[in-house]
This record gives sequence, C-alpha cells and structure tokens, in this order.
Amino acid sequence: MPFVTTDDGVEIFYKDWGSGRPVMFHHGWPLSSDEWDAQLLFLVRRGYRVVAHDRRGHGRSAQAGHGHDMDRYAADAATLVAHLGLRDVVHVGHCAGGGEVARYIARHGAGRVAKAVLIAAVPPLMVQTESNPAGLPAEVFDGFREGVATDRSQFYLDLASGPFYGFNRPGADVSQGVIQNWWRQGMAGSAQAHHEGIGAFSETDFTDDLRAIDVPTLLLHGDDDQIVPIANSARTAATLAGHADVKVYPGLSHGMCTVNAGTVNADLLDFIRS
Repeated sequence: MPFVTTDDGVEIFYKDWGSGRPVMFHHGWPLSSDEWDAQLLFLVRRGYRVVAHDRRGHGRSAQAGHGHDMDRYAADAATLVAHLGLRDVVHVGHCAGGGEVARYIARHGAGRVAKAVLIAAVPPLMVQTESNPAGLPAEVFDGFREGVATDRSQFYLDLASGPFYGFNRPGADVSQGVIQNWWRQGMAGSAQAHHEGIGAFSETDFTDDLRAIDVPTLLLHGDDDQIVPIANSARTAATLAGHADVKVYPGLSHGMCTVNAGTVNADLLDFIRS
C-alpha cells in the first residue's frame, strides 16, 4: 500500500488512481479516504487523476499520539502534494476535511491550487463563542467526546444510523450497508485521534483561511444537515471566501456524498470542468 512519511515521522496512507488533471479529496471525521469511493470511481472513469489520503490517526494511516490539529493536518496534506508533485489541483473537502482544505490552501497552496470545493464543511467556526453566537454550544462537542471515550462503537453506530445520513427522518430510505461502512471506517481509526480531532474540527476558526482563498470555490450543503447546520457554515463561509458560490440541496443530509452521490457527482464534475 502507498504511504508517505511526514517530517515528524508519521506514515500517511493514500490512494492515487488514474491520470489526467488531479483532484484531491480530504475526508471528514472520523472516517477515511474510503468515504470518497463514489466520487473517486466516478472521476477516474472520466479521465481524472484522483488522490485521497487517510488523515493521521484515521483509517490505515499511523495511529500517531500527536499532531491532531488543523495546522498539522494541513501540513500532512502538503507533504502528500509535494511527494506526488501535484499542481493545478482541485481540492475537495467534506466536513472536517473542508477545514483542512481551507487551511491547506491558505498556508501551503500557493502556486499549486486551481479550485476548491467545500462540502457540508465546518468553516468558518462550529462552536459557539462570544464572537460566534450562532455556533453550536460546547456541550454538543463535549457529548461527542464522551461518546468516543465511553462506548465509541455504539456512538458511531448511532451517528451513522441517525443524523449523519438523515436516516432518523420519517420515510428515510435506510441502508444497512452504508451504516456498516461508516462504522467500519470509524472503528479502523485511533480513539485518541478521534477524541482530539473533535476540538480540531469544532474549535478551529477558519475565518482568515477563507479570506485567503483566491481561487474559484464551490460550497455544497444540504439544508437538512444535522451535523453541520448550514446557517453558520456554508452561508457564512461564502461571504468570506473571495470567489465562492453556494449550492444548497433541499432536504439533503450531511452524508449526501454517499446517499446522493449522483447529484453531488454531477455538480462536482461541472465545477471541475468549468
């Protein structure tokens, strides 16, 4: 399996499929690059080179006991980009991966980034603070930490069975395969990395990162996202990034890249080609 080693000695697993213009994917918490399989296969069949990595402590990457913060996540992504010699890259991030994309572009992307896509992404800031009163209360994320620390397996099963994909909504078309695949990805990672990563995705302020993005940016978000509510994420982020457009999907969930892959893939391809 392909790995790249970071400057602090952590092995990062990655997929590198196809040839042509590169599109790099950054997964959400607490998953892995497997989250993107529907997008990777779709694009590689259409002549694109697709790259996706498992964040440190996630999936098949090393379960390092340090570096579970957005600065380090972005630096790890930069290490992979440099290792593969990627340029003119379209970066796509979901949830926490959207934060990783924003920080990567702001700090490491000069001369290498063509476009960005943030899907159901956490920027600019998830947690409620005095300056961000519309954010989610800290108690929400404390509950995530408690779930990871006490019964991670059941907590992940509950997330996947309920709000992540909107399977808790009346009339939802529930897929046990999707639920089990989410659980599989989550349980493959490090409990420590996932516990510390909650602070990384919820407490990191990406306001300045968004302002630094100077490439065409597309924000995709479902208006029934129960994990990252749209009002204080995509709608606000669009006012901060200089060249951003927003597309809102009525009724779609946080996990729309999987359960509504056809819709998302078509819009992603249109944006890449534009």
